[in-house]
Amino acid sequence: MKKLYIFILKSYIGPLVLTFFIALFILVMQFLWKYVDDLVGKGLEWHIIAQLLFYASSTFVPLALPLAILLSSIMTFGNLGENYELVAMKAAGISLRKIMKPLVILSIVISIMAFLFSNYVLPIANLKFHSLLYDVRQKKLALNIKEGVFYNGIDGFTIRIGSKDQNKNIIRDVMIYNHTKRMGNTQVTIAKWGKMELAPDKSTLIFTLYDGYTYEEITNRKNYKVTRPFQRIQFREEVKRFSGLDFGMNRTDENLFRKNYQMMNLMQLKTSKDSLLQELDIRKKRMRRSIDNKYNFYRSVDTLLFSGQVPPDTINTSTANADTLSGAQDTIAAALPWIMRKQNKAKQKVIFDFALQTTRSIENTIINNNNDFKKREERIRKHEIEWHRKFTLSIACLILFFIGAPLGAIIRKGGIGMPVVVSIFFFVIFHIISITGEKYARAGILQPYVAMWLASAVLLPVGIFLTYKATTDSPLLDADSWNKLFKLFKMNKRNGTYQTNTK
Repeated sequence: MKKLYIFILKSYIGPLVLTFFIALFILVMQFLWKYVDDLVGKGLEWHIIAQLLFYASSTFVPLALPLAILLSSIMTFGNLGENYELVAMKAAGISLRKIMKPLVILSIVISIMAFLFSNYVLPIANLKFHSLLYDVRQKKLALNIKEGVFYNGIDGFTIRIGSKDQNKNIIRDVMIYNHTKRMGNTQVTIAKWGKMELAPDKSTLIFTLYDGYTYEEITNRKNYKVTRPFQRIQFREEVKRFSGLDFGMNRTDENLFRKNYQMMNLMQLKTSKDSLLQELDIRKKRMRRSIDNKYNFYRSVDTLLFSGQVPPDTINTSTANADTLSGAQDTIAAALPWIMRKQNKAKQKVIFDFALQTTRSIENTIINNNNDFKKREERIRKHEIEWHRKFTLSIACLILFFIGAPLGAIIRKGGIGMPVVVSIFFFVIFHIISITGEKYARAGILQPYVAMWLASAVLLPVGIFLTYKATTDSPLLDADSWNKLFKLFKMNKRNGTYQTNTK
């Protein structure tokens, strides 16, 4: 039995590793295609690109691993069925449950490792990846002044070079427009030839120009737009320095990204969520106190009641303690008509303007705070989503195995043909449900725990059903039985058609 288990494990581990790296490679290619504009033309060193790809591939493991498990399990049992090895094992009295036993244990181990990876490795990988990607995207394009093309990559200047020598340092037919005064083309420098060098710190570009002129319009005199004063300076050699270019890549402090929910483990997510909830509660209490202290509305109503200026039956007592806009409006609307009947027109206008201004102020305060509350609640939901994601990856690996293994035994087709089609079909369903549930959770339509476990809840019965039917040798999912049934149906249809035509 041990030799059989070793044989099954060898048959499974090979396709698992192969499909995992293939899926990972496809996801990395998708990443490169998405960010190709941010990577090309910046003169990035090879180790920077290697680090970026390594961290990016680490963040893609939660997508690649479930797909690899599903595909490899279908391929393994499909190959065993196609080569009649499953039939031989069953003929020897070994059930499919015993055949699947070592792979079930291995899948449980992989699920535990996937959880540990999501909790401890993935936050660090996300931190490294997002911080490095941010620095790469902020890096300026490498200095590349092409021949005969106006280059405006340096702030305040436009440069045109007629031609370059092969060593790229000697330049000819140079034209430099100075726009630092923000007054148009008022200064231009022309030189027959020169040298172009980049300082070792990669922050200063040095132009050494020979045999040229500098033309400048004088704009600091009266009526210069009418008289158009102009000066020309001839030089044999002139050095121009363009500093502060910063063509190198500056690394941002990673601590600035640590507060993001994707860079936290379970304990950090729980602590951060509790802090956010506490801050939200403090903000709500502060808003209530701000309204009470700023407008002093309810105290004014009480004063009017006790002074006898407003009859008690006109006050809506159900909203007397409300801290919402509707409560304030209802209370003002109840008291205002009785007060205005007792005053002259001038005082009526003052009272009405005061009531209207108070209501609008309360409305603006509540609207502004409500927008802030929505953003804070959305951030809390993101923390809850990420907390549940740590567990859904490991459970998804188990569920997809119990879908792929019985399907492979049923299909009995190995290779990368039918298994790829079937695995992609189930994985797309799983991924669509996961993405949809996550969007609903972020929008507050579904609770995060419902949305994040929705895909697993949908596919779990499918996996249980397929595993049960495959282990009990049910003819319901036997491919040969279905083929015989279709052939019998076609024969009956032909016979019925023939008899009808002969009559």
